[in-house]
Amino acid sequence: MAESPFPDVRWGSENSIIRKPAVAFAATKPGSWVIRSLAGVDRRLLERTNGRFTILGPIAAPVVLLTTTGCRSGKLRTSPLLYYREGEQLFVVGSNFGQDHHPAWTANLLAEPRATVTIGGMKIPITATPVTGTEKARIYAAFNDMVRVYGEYQTRTDRDMRLFALTADPTA
Repeated sequence: MAESPFPDVRWGSENSIIRKPAVAFAATKPGSWVIRSLAGVDRRLLERTNGRFTILGPIAAPVVLLTTTGCRSGKLRTSPLLYYREGEQLFVVGSNFGQDHHPAWTANLLAEPRATVTIGGMKIPITATPVTGTEKARIYAAFNDMVRVYGEYQTRTDRDMRLFALTADPTA
């Protein structure tokens, strides 16, 4: 298997004593509100450190900055997202903390699948592909195994959460 084009440079530790209580808090509605409220702060921290540091760093949360083109505005839009890595791909899910509407970045990727991720000090052009069917269920379960909040998000909404595979685009 070829080496991943995405660096694996999380800081913190998955064995941190604060990880389990932090994840448990994040799975609650107040915890989701706090994290959603801090997303702008996290985006600025990630942008200033070129994807090296995140407010979720002490618990070794895998965070990427995804920059898409706004499907209505045409402006660049940047969102900090948790990702799941498998081989040469990253996966991101439009959970929106279990809210009833899809996050805007998912509509942006459906309209224009070429985007950029910033991770570990690198900006990498990517192409996003929607994941569906049994593969989607498998990847979503892997997200929940990684950070046990996604199962809770599913209980909060009836919408079908969008999930995307991000593949490095060397031609961009």
